[in-house]
Amino acid sequence: MSPQFPIRLSVRSKIWLIDDTGDVVFGLGRLKILEAVQREGSLQAAAKTLGMSYRAVWARIKATESRLGQPLLIRSIGGKSGGGSRLTPYALDLMNGFRNLHRTIAEESDKRLDEWTGSHHRSD
Repeated sequence: MSPQFPIRLSVRSKIWLIDDTGDVVFGLGRLKILEAVQREGSLQAAAKTLGMSYRAVWARIKATESRLGQPLLIRSIGGKSGGGSRLTPYALDLMNGFRNLHRTIAEESDKRLDEWTGSHHRSD
């Protein structure tokens, strides 16, 4: 028998990937950073858009690169039109894989909640 709830419930959780020492490798925050770099074309512009310091953005990217042993950015320095950054194919795969994992976990959580409560709701 399922408990009856007077309101509609949804499951929300934060998901991130950690390494074997418990250090964060990747999560929604780092996904947003990479999306901003992809959209803006530079770390500086991405940091500004996110309301973060350049140093904080760079530190998170470097930490992820170090823990994964893979570069996430291709950087071009200076020049007539200034520098910029673009994502490596590895970074694009990481982003897509994480989005899929996040979506799957959210959908499965909502399905399990529906089974438990007998209610139906939409996933965000």
